[in-house]
Amino acid sequence: MDIQTWTFIIVGLTFALYIGIAIWSRAGSTKEFYVAGGGVSPLANGLATGADWMSAASFLGMAGIIAFAGYDGSVYLMGWTGGYVLLALLLAPYLRKFGKFTVPDFIGDRYYSNVARTVAVVAALFVSFTYVAGQMRGVGVVFSRFLDVEVNTGVYIGMAVVFFYAFLGGMKGITYTQVAQYCVLIFAFMVPAIFISLMVTGNPVPQIGFASTGEDGVYLLDKLDGLMTELGFTAYTDGTKSMTDMLFITAALMMGTAGLPHVIIRFFTVPKVSDARKSAGYALLFIAILYTTAPAIAVFARTNLIETVEDTPYEEIPAWFTKWENTGLIAWTDKNGDGKIQYLPGEAVEGRQPEFVEGRGAQGQRMISNASSSANELYVDRDITVLANPEIAGLPNWIIALVAAGGLAAALSTAAGLLLVISTSISHDLIKKQIAPDISDKKELWVARFSALLAVVVAGYFGIHPPGFVASVTALAFGLAASSFFPAIIMGIFSKRMNREGAITGMVAGLGITCYYIARFKLGWIGNPETSTQEYWWWGISPEGFGTMGMLVNFAVSILVSRFTPAPPEEVQGIVENIRIPSGAGEAIEH
Repeated sequence: MDIQTWTFIIVGLTFALYIGIAIWSRAGSTKEFYVAGGGVSPLANGLATGADWMSAASFLGMAGIIAFAGYDGSVYLMGWTGGYVLLALLLAPYLRKFGKFTVPDFIGDRYYSNVARTVAVVAALFVSFTYVAGQMRGVGVVFSRFLDVEVNTGVYIGMAVVFFYAFLGGMKGITYTQVAQYCVLIFAFMVPAIFISLMVTGNPVPQIGFASTGEDGVYLLDKLDGLMTELGFTAYTDGTKSMTDMLFITAALMMGTAGLPHVIIRFFTVPKVSDARKSAGYALLFIAILYTTAPAIAVFARTNLIETVEDTPYEEIPAWFTKWENTGLIAWTDKNGDGKIQYLPGEAVEGRQPEFVEGRGAQGQRMISNASSSANELYVDRDITVLANPEIAGLPNWIIALVAAGGLAAALSTAAGLLLVISTSISHDLIKKQIAPDISDKKELWVARFSALLAVVVAGYFGIHPPGFVASVTALAFGLAASSFFPAIIMGIFSKRMNREGAITGMVAGLGITCYYIARFKLGWIGNPETSTQEYWWWGISPEGFGTMGMLVNFAVSILVSRFTPAPPEEVQGIVENIRIPSGAGEAIEH
């Protein structure tokens, strides 16, 4: 069978499974909608957390970033892995013991202020919408190739599917759907990695294979370094980013992880605090399987791509190239007129994506209207690295289709979690807690579902018009979370002196300066475009890493303001003291 037939079969079966689970586990109350009734087992929650955490950025984007950035791309690996450890050890058990449904709920009660709650809701919406844009973009990329539709059409299909089980099941449906999605995505990620590792190095363990020698007796990383330097690129194992920027991006990803509302909420779905610790351990194990494999896939993909396309006549190019070219995610323009593909340093097109015009070139290629002046003739969308890798390596069609199903599972699982954060922030933290405290449970549930519908529409728009590649867009969300939530949560747990005035001004200051920096240097919405380029970055810090600076501003402003304003009430200080006591770590404390 061809790839498309296999894709319809495997993706169709997995979607049927997800929808079936959503119907079986539909939510009947707000507690089931928000936290799955609080009765999920640690193992199931660990699997669901793994799927929630390993988004399209992890499945599609991270390996693509590492494949094209080499050493510089390692910041994503270090930041996201270290961040989850930080979250599991430093925050999750304490937040679970506090016993609130959402992060804004924690901040509102801990800082005894609806203003603090509202600021946290705004921050949660900023973070979640930025993050979900990357997921919907990932869905569109997968569908565009394997269902032979436009990227935008793929986003619409993904919107419909994720809305169905988020609307019907809430956190209960999402949790058990994510258990299935983890199994699908990790199987889809590992199978081609094992196959390619065997083909290239003879070792079935990808984590060992990519650091081994190939049939020619040369270490694979040395071979890739040689291939890249011959073409004029920086060696794969060398970096071009400054150490300052590397540090700030890694820290932003770590602290952002610890402040991500859709991950934190997962620890409220288990019965006890001790179960939250256990599920964190399970999730770390499940996450490590993918994260230790991603660098291997990146090396395999970049090596195969260079060896397959460089200096190859277009008429001899493999069929997979033409199929991806038809999606607009790969493009070639014959700048020197020799009919061969020249893959060299520099951007092949002006702007982030190629712009196509009608007709075909002399070699039969799609025509590009925005070719750049650089010598590089090949444009490759980084987000297709994992998806195209099995095709480049010549693996069986069923494996290629399996990877498509895995990519969809990764994107949809995280998108569902983010949509739930958005809907609960509006229905629970805004409507129930502030605007209409007497609203019935049934009405609140319908408000949550209607909020999910609005969130899907907005998420779809950002998926169609994303500000960057999947991993880089997701990194912006982490920076926003680091600059807003992380200081407020940390000081809310470990500082009895931190008061509402300090927390509110700190969150506003941290989030505000980070949003300004991203709007100016990433999106070009503010200031003169001529001064929005890399050479004008403050202290050489990229927009992806500026969340760390926003976090430092948040800490500084919070501590300073709290020292000149009244201390929190005694009962609040007592709550802070209580949530740090390990004894009695059984049922959650209700306030």
